[in-house]
Amino acid sequence: MSQKQSLQPVGVVGLGLMGTAFTERLLEAGYAVKVYNRTRSKAEPLLALGAKWSDNPLVECERVIFSVFTTQDVVEVLEGMKSALRPGQILLDTSTSQPGQAASLGQHLQADGVDLLEAPFSGSSQQTRQGKATAIVAGKRSAFEACDDLLPCLAAQTFYVGSWGNAAKTKLVSNLVLGLNRAAFAEGLVFADAIGLDTAQVFEVLINSIAYSRTMDTKGKKMMTGDFAPQAKLSQHLKDVRLILDEAQREGQQLPMSERHCELLEQAEEAGLGQLDNSAVLQAIQSWTT
Repeated sequence: MSQKQSLQPVGVVGLGLMGTAFTERLLEAGYAVKVYNRTRSKAEPLLALGAKWSDNPLVECERVIFSVFTTQDVVEVLEGMKSALRPGQILLDTSTSQPGQAASLGQHLQADGVDLLEAPFSGSSQQTRQGKATAIVAGKRSAFEACDDLLPCLAAQTFYVGSWGNAAKTKLVSNLVLGLNRAAFAEGLVFADAIGLDTAQVFEVLINSIAYSRTMDTKGKKMMTGDFAPQAKLSQHLKDVRLILDEAQREGQQLPMSERHCELLEQAEEAGLGQLDNSAVLQAIQSWTT
C-alpha cells in the first residue's frame, strides 16, 4: 500500500456504536474521514474530533465503510448515493446479514466496476475502539489487498474467507457460539445467586477455571454491577440469532439451543431490554426464574 493511497480520505456511512468506533480509529491513525449519518446530530462528537461531514462520501472517497444494521440497509442508503459510484471504488459492508444478500449486492456492484468487501466484525464497539476486534472479510482478493492499510487499523486480526457470503456465514457461526456463551455465563451467575453463593467469588472461580471464556472479560463486570450501557445492543444480537435460525432452516438444520436462545431474547426485547447491552440477557434469565 503506497503512502499516497493510505492518505486518501476514507468514508464512513452510519454512525452508530460501531461506525463511531471505526471513525475514531481512523482519525487516530491520521486518516481524513468523511462521515454521513441519516441523523446528522450523531456526527457532532466526531466532527469535533476532526471528521468532516459529507452528504455523500462516495463523491470524495475511493473506499467507503458502511456501518448500518443490515445489508438491506446498505442497499437503501446506496439508492440515494449511487450517482457517485464509479469504477475502482471499494465499499466495505460491516453489517451482519443474510449471506445471500451480500452475494447479491456484490454481483450488482461488480457490474458497475465497484468492488464490495463483505466485512463483518467480531467484537463490541468498545473492543473495536480499543483495536481488539476481529474482521472477517470476503470478496475479490484484489479488493481485500487494496485495503491492507485500513483493516489492520480497524481490527487486531483479519481473516479473508473467500467469496461473498462466506464472511456472513462465518460471522453467524461466531455469533451463535458467542451468544450462547454469554447466555450460559449469565445463567451460571443467576444459578449461583439462587443457591446462595457469593457471585463475586463464583465469578473469580470461573475466570480461573476451564469454564473460562473471553466473554467473561467483556461482560463479567457489566453483569456483576448491573451496568447495561450498550456496547452492543441486545436487539441487534436478536436480529443475528434470527438470521442464524433462518439460514439453518434453509439448510434443513435444527439448532435447538439457538431456538431457545431466540425465545429468551425475544422475551427480553418485549420487556424493554432491547436497547441495552446484550449482557442484559442476565435480567431476562432472572425474570424466567422468579
